[in-house]
Amino acid sequence: MNRHAKTEPAWDFLLSASRSSLQSYELSRLSHAANVRKEIIELFDVWLEETSSALLARWLMEHRDRMAHGAMSSCGGELRPNAVRAASDNFQNETGMPVPRMRTAT
Repeated sequence: MNRHAKTEPAWDFLLSASRSSLQSYELSRLSHAANVRKEIIELFDVWLEETSSALLARWLMEHRDRMAHGAMSSCGGELRPNAVRAASDNFQNETGMPVPRMRTAT
């Protein structure tokens, strides 16, 4: 059974209740609403973290594919493991100087 199932107020009780009983009922409903809101925020945070992790994994898969393709074309078809590229490797060598060798990760 759903623990947040909609509960209809007992109209007979509400119509005949004293002011203090109605105040107590109001406070209990506001407390329940606050607890539900807290659960929603917690669930939203979990959803956001999981979605972010999935999107990061997708980005890494696509980025690695592009990097592997770029690394293969820049080293004559030979893909060296643990190759690390510098930001300057992204620019074409317009000076005629040889392109620096790729550094390997330590």
